[in-house]
Amino acid sequence: MSIYRMCIYAKEISFITGRSERYAREVIRDIRLLHGKDKHQVITIAEACDYLGLPYAEVFKMINGRIPQSS
Repeated sequence: MSIYRMCIYAKEISFITGRSERYAREVIRDIRLLHGKDKHQVITIAEACDYLGLPYAEVFKMINGRIPQSS
């Protein structure tokens, strides 16, 4: 059994999109507003992918290094 990270941070959004960390922080702020999340709540990879229009599997693989196998 492997443990995978489900949250995404500004630095990773910046790396994935090729944009600045300031832009990435604004994206996270917008996602929080969209989902009604408080500042202390994390943004999931799925929420970021939905907002940015990116394929979940590819982003998940970039962050976690592999894709989970279904049992």
